Parts: sequence; C-alpha cells; structure tokens
Amino acid sequence: MITDGEFERNFSTTISKTIGYRYHLYIPNIDRPEKGFPLLLFLHGAGERGSDIELVKIHGLNNMLETLNPMPCIVISPQVPDGAWWDSEILDALIDHILETYPIDSNRIYVTGLSMGGYGTWDVITKYPERFAAAIPICGGGNWLFADRAKNVPVWAFHGDADTVIPIDRSVEMVEALRQAGGDAQLTVYPDTGHDAWTPTYRNEEIYQWLLQHQRKSD
Repeated sequence: MITDGEFERNFSTTISKTIGYRYHLYIPNIDRPEKGFPLLLFLHGAGERGSDIELVKIHGLNNMLETLNPMPCIVISPQVPDGAWWDSEILDALIDHILETYPIDSNRIYVTGLSMGGYGTWDVITKYPERFAAAIPICGGGNWLFADRAKNVPVWAFHGDADTVIPIDRSVEMVEALRQAGGDAQLTVYPDTGHDAWTPTYRNEEIYQWLLQHQRKSD
C-alpha cells in the first residue's frame, strides 16, 4: 500500500562494466634499471580522440620521443574514444595493468597532458594522488576545490598567456589552490602564446630532468 507523504529511501545496486583504453607504448633502448623503469603517462588533447592510435603522435610528447636523449622511461599514451573525456577511474586501472605487465618502479610514476589532457592530468592527481611522483599539466585546468588532495604531488604547470581556448586563469587557480594547501606547485607562463603551450614545453629537456628527480611521497 502506498501512502501520501515525504520519505527518505536508499537505493544501491552493483553494475558490472568493461573499461579500457587503447594505448601507444614506448620502451627506451637502454638497460633496465634495477628497480624497474620510471613510467610516464601522457594524456592527449580533444583533437586526438578516436580509434586510430596514430593520432596520439600528432601533438605533444610522442612526436618528440626520438629526438629526446633517449627518454629514460616507459611512456604510455592511452587514447580516448570519439566523444569521450578522460576518465580517471580507467586511467587508474590502466596503471594497474602496466604495473602487472612491465618492469615499472611504482615510486616513479608521472603524468602529463595537454589541453583536454591537461584537465585529465589535474583530475587524476586529485583523485588518485597516491599514484604519482610528479605531474606536468599543460594548458589545462580543474576543480580547485579538490586541489588540496594532490598536495603531495609536485606540479609544474604551463600555459600561454594569450590562450583563447582554455584561459590561463584555469591553470592559475589550480596552482594557487595547491600552494595554499601546502603543495609544491609552480606555473610557467609563455608570453604572447596561444593554446599551443605544449610544443615549447615538451622540447625543453629540463622538464624531464625535473620529473625524474621525484619519487612518490606519502602522507
């Protein structure tokens, strides 16, 4: 029997789903370190979504790997399907898969991304901060209310001051919120630069030296 009135009720259920991403894999031609290779997770922008994995090489890190000296870590570049956005739950599961499959130093896992991937970088370090030793988000942004969750993840962000696609304020507010939470965060601003802040960033070998000096912190 149904009676009139206002009530509080609970609902819960279990839903099984299959999750995953295609990914491009780079393994350096160097001797395996004793503790395993560092892992760098690269997150592409919105224009590289789809089913052709070659798209992840168009912009950013992957089209520069051969010119870097050589890159002394394994690089994983997953691809988001058409119309989708970066899902941190899937990225977390992907890292589990990589750790089970390849010789990785779990204390030296890094993440970087551009544009949509910059947003994905901020999102994954706030949702799974215990995974990462350091992060480089480029022309991205996030929810500054959750920035304190990543206070143990050193961040070096990059943005062009003339970006009309994603305003530089998105990076500024995340870096400032992380600093206020006691985190180690810095922002490099490229003057008179639009949305493409990733080309000068990924060409700068200093960012890789900065990344690789970090190891995962605990509370």
